[in-house]
Amino acid sequence: MRTFKEGDIVQHFKRETVDPATTTYLYRIIGIATHSETREEMMVYQALYGDQGLYVRPLEMFMSEVDHEKYPEIHQKYRFERKDD
Repeated sequence: MRTFKEGDIVQHFKRETVDPATTTYLYRIIGIATHSETREEMMVYQALYGDQGLYVRPLEMFMSEVDHEKYPEIHQKYRFERKDD
């Protein structure tokens, strides 16, 4: 099972479409939070580019595979992967 820990640097699959010398589509994992009403687990992460905003996404979606039918040119297997992998 894939896991991420606080502080890990991850890349979104769309990073394949930009200049790798930039920090575009790189994020730092903040941690996993629980939605207060639905109890759904959410991944909290921070952009390492632009306004360096904080984002939250359902953990299941964060960990999902890339839709290669929609994005056939993408080689990355998962929506987010550790930068070092």
